[in-house]
Amino acid sequence: MIKVSDTAKKKIIDLMNDDGFDAAHDYVRVGVKSGGCSGLSYDLKFDKTKGDDDKIFVDNDIQIAVEKKSFLYLAGTILEFSGGLNGKGFVFNNPNASRTCGCGESFSL
Repeated sequence: MIKVSDTAKKKIIDLMNDDGFDAAHDYVRVGVKSGGCSGLSYDLKFDKTKGDDDKIFVDNDIQIAVEKKSFLYLAGTILEFSGGLNGKGFVFNNPNASRTCGCGESFSL
């Protein structure tokens, strides 16, 4: 399961509305792809459809779609949002990551 913090929820709803999505019906698609300075990087986007290979989670009223192949890397992750002067945007607190890069956008197991 993937969790969504309150601050991430608020930002997701705002961004979805800005992009023509509806948080009540559409999905936040979270995935993992090859790349980044630590080997794997996070991918986050909005989607209106559910794929055949997706696992769907609902946390904090946000629907999250994760492809099965990415789920193994993301199980237990908490999606947060860091704002402010030194804010990085969305932050993935992933208990499966053994190493992360300085910017927090990539990781390795």
